[in-house]
Amino acid sequence: MRLLIKGGTVLNPSDKSERKADVFTEDGVITEIGEQLDRDADRVINASGSYCMPGFIDMHVHLRDPGQTYKEDIATGGAAALHGGFTTIVAMPNTKPVADCPEVIEYVTNRAAEVTKVHVLQVGSVTKGMEGKELSDIRGMAKAGCIALSEDGKSVMDSGLYREAMRIAAEEGMIILAHCEDINLVCGGVLNADEKAASLGFPGITNSVEDVIAARDILLAKETGVSLHLCHCSTAESVTMMREAHADGVDVTAEVCPHHFSLSSDDIPGDDANYKMNPPLRTRKDVEALRQGLSENVMDVIATDHAPHSVEEKAVGIAKAPFGIVGLETAAALTNTYLVQSKRLTMMQMAEKMSYNPAKILGLDGGVIEVGAPADLTVFDAGRQWVVDPEQFYSKGRNTPFSGMTLTGKVTATIVDGEVAYEERDYHD
Repeated sequence: MRLLIKGGTVLNPSDKSERKADVFTEDGVITEIGEQLDRDADRVINASGSYCMPGFIDMHVHLRDPGQTYKEDIATGGAAALHGGFTTIVAMPNTKPVADCPEVIEYVTNRAAEVTKVHVLQVGSVTKGMEGKELSDIRGMAKAGCIALSEDGKSVMDSGLYREAMRIAAEEGMIILAHCEDINLVCGGVLNADEKAASLGFPGITNSVEDVIAARDILLAKETGVSLHLCHCSTAESVTMMREAHADGVDVTAEVCPHHFSLSSDDIPGDDANYKMNPPLRTRKDVEALRQGLSENVMDVIATDHAPHSVEEKAVGIAKAPFGIVGLETAAALTNTYLVQSKRLTMMQMAEKMSYNPAKILGLDGGVIEVGAPADLTVFDAGRQWVVDPEQFYSKGRNTPFSGMTLTGKVTATIVDGEVAYEERDYHD
C-alpha cells in the first residue's frame, strides 16, 4: 500500500517542527516528507487546509469485550476510535471475565486483529477478579504482551499488596495505570460534593476521595521505582501533586479527560445521568487548574476514559445509573474547542498530549511524523464546525453530555499502518 497525503500542515512533536508538506508512506512506514511530492500512490488524501498529525493514542478506553458486548465490543469500539482519529487504544481490564490472566489478554489481542484496524493494547488487572485480595498472574500477562496494569474502576485498597504489584511490574517493565479512589471516603456519592449536588439532593464525592490515593500511589511509585500513570485526574490538588512529583524526580505521568477540562458541575442541567462519571465533574476552580496544568505541561496526556453504557442503563437517573460517558469520537474536537481555540494549548501541544507523550509513556514507536516511523497518522481539520449527534456515533454508546453542542475541529481521515482506516466521504465544501 502506497499512500500520499498532500498539502497538510505536518506536525512532528519530536522536534516541534510544523510545516506544510506532503507525506508519502509505503508498506506501513513513512518513507518521504517534502513539498510537492509526485509519487505513484495507490491512494491520495487531500489534506489542504488541515493538519497532518501523528495518530492519536488513547491511554484509557473501556471496550466491554469480553462479557458486556451489549454496551460495546472490540469492533464497534475500534470503529469509534478510528472515527475519532485514534490509531492506538489502551483497553481497561474490567471486562467479564476480568483481564487478569494471559488467556484474556490473548483473546482481546487476537480478536482485535480480526475485527478492527486500530491497534488495541489490553491492560491486565492488578488483582484476580479485581477483588483486591490476590495478585493476578502479572508475569504471565507480561509474557503474553501486556505492557500495563490497572484496577481501573476502583483502587487496590491493600497498600501492601499494591506495593508488591508495583515491584513486580517494575521488574517486568510494565506501567501502572492508577484509578485513584478511596472507597472508604465515597460514602455513596454520585456527583461532586458542592452546591450543585446539594441543590439536586444527591450525596457528594469530595476531592479527597481522589487525592488521598493519588498521594499514596505517588509515594509507592517513588519507593518501588515503577512507572506510574494517574488516570482521569479531576482535582486542583492532583495538579499540585504532579508538579511536586516532577520536581522530586518521581517517574509519574498524568492524564486529563476532555469532560473534566470542558465541563464543571455547574453545567449539570438536572437529573441527567449523561453527566455522571467517575471521578465526577468538579468545580470551576478545579477545571481552571486542570487547564493550567495541561498548558504548563504538568499534566502529560489527554485521554478519554471512553465508557459506553446502554441507553436503558443511563435512563434511570443519576442516583441509579452507572458512572461513565463515551469519549472517543468527541475528544479531538473538545480539545481543539476548549484548549487550542482559547489559546491554552498550541496545536503542537495537542499532538504531544494526544499522541507523542502517550507513545513515550507506553514505549511505542508512534507519536512522530518522521521517515522510518510507523505510518499511523490523523488528518484533522481544526476549523470545521459540527454539531454532536450521538446517533451518528460509531460506538454503541450514546451516553454523552455533549449532545447538540457545536464543536470546532473534525477528524477527516485516520491512517493505520499506511492504510486508510477511516475517511470522511460525505463532506463537501
